[in-house]
Amino acid sequence: MVQAWAFLPLRLTMGVGFLVHGWAKWSRGPAGFGKLLQQIGIPVPDVTAWAVTILELVGGLALIAGAFVAVVSIPLMISMFVAMFTVNFRYGFSSIKTIGLTADGPVFGPPGYEINLLYIAGLLVLIFTGAGPLSIDRLLRRSKELTNR
Repeated sequence: MVQAWAFLPLRLTMGVGFLVHGWAKWSRGPAGFGKLLQQIGIPVPDVTAWAVTILELVGGLALIAGAFVAVVSIPLMISMFVAMFTVNFRYGFSSIKTIGLTADGPVFGPPGYEINLLYIAGLLVLIFTGAGPLSIDRLLRRSKELTNR
């Protein structure tokens, strides 16, 4: 029974992570994110900016609720792969690079692809193990099992 709860912190942390990233894009306006996408050569940057913003918001909420986790994980992983290869890969593996120290504290360089890989790995774990307890997916599965009896 304890093992069933093991992935709940993973699901919640990843859900909050995607939600926070989506909210940052939403609160600044997806058009600003679209300009970044245009600079790196992503096709249809305005549409892509809106799609990624909505994906991260809805996907983050779905992970937190444990709803359709396997389904929502696929586009979230695709988004992470695209970000990894178009933005982060050129900066190497490490997600934190201290490049200097000022009186105000450390100065960090651009992030590498480490975080992208961690998100992808976490999503794969959730696809293979399921959403776990305290999830809509679990409630739907139990409801289906009761209906089929």
